[in-house]
Amino acid sequence: MNDLIPVNVTIADRTYRVRLSPDDEEVVRSSVKLINDKIAEFKLLYAGKDAQDYISMVLLWFATEQTKPGNNTVAATEDTIKKLHHIEDSLDKLLQE
Repeated sequence: MNDLIPVNVTIADRTYRVRLSPDDEEVVRSSVKLINDKIAEFKLLYAGKDAQDYISMVLLWFATEQTKPGNNTVAATEDTIKKLHHIEDSLDKLLQE
């Protein structure tokens, strides 16, 4: 837990300080860019809304993308993690012999 680094990210013109693993920094920054790009896209499509509306629309977009048939990124990630844990357990058992 001590290897976490502080990172500032800006979403919809608000800055948030988060602590994360150095390995996750690139993914987080990429996600922040995607969020801000979608906010900008929705601002063009739906003028006159406030930041909370745009953030909610991006959240709805993201959740919808994750639940579309054939796009099971979250489920695939969880399945991959389970498989990797199983492989790791198997390797640990072999190394202990």
